[in-house]
Amino acid sequence: MNNFEATLLISPDSSTNIIQNVQDSFLKNIENHGGKIDGKEDWGLRNLAYKIKQFNKAFYLFYQISIEGEKIKDVKKNLTLNEKIIRHLIVKVKNHEELPTEIMKKNQE
Repeated sequence: MNNFEATLLISPDSSTNIIQNVQDSFLKNIENHGGKIDGKEDWGLRNLAYKIKQFNKAFYLFYQISIEGEKIKDVKKNLTLNEKIIRHLIVKVKNHEELPTEIMKKNQE
């Protein structure tokens, strides 16, 4: 299993239920491909550095996942099919950093 970090940007006009549905579908997506979620953080509504699909803000969700490297392409493909996810980034890491992340620590202050 390889370690990855995933950040999902959700449309700012999404309700709490829609955000929960995105989280549930991402979890199911990972599990269906033999992976697991090792950590999760909800960074909330944040400003974007530039407009994405006419939005200046987005809800940020951060995940630490473990999954076989060859399966990540299928996970990414499924993410692009969800219209509420306006952008996503998945990067391979050697080890997961300890939670809470620096961003989450700043949000809690």
